[in-house]
Amino acid sequence: MNDNGPARAVIWVHGRVQGVGFRWWTRARALELGLVGHARNAGDGRVEVVAQGEAERIRQLVALIEEKPSQHLRPGEVHTCVATWGPARDDLSGFVEK
Repeated sequence: MNDNGPARAVIWVHGRVQGVGFRWWTRARALELGLVGHARNAGDGRVEVVAQGEAERIRQLVALIEEKPSQHLRPGEVHTCVATWGPARDDLSGFVEK
């Protein structure tokens, strides 16, 4: 992954993050950072965030998600994030809640 070029990350967010406005909050932060992708609830209580754009912007999103205590009024409670990085793809536009 190029440190400043286009990248894609799949971020699994663990904690109390469903039913609290977390996906909406993540979408707003991702759009502010110019990222595309989605945030969706998983069946096991986690939230999957797929973010694509400049690698540094994705790192900023992960830092906002992990921030403790949250200075950005993040809803819910994040225990941990696990991010898997890869190359950007051409199949995403916008950032949506699923």
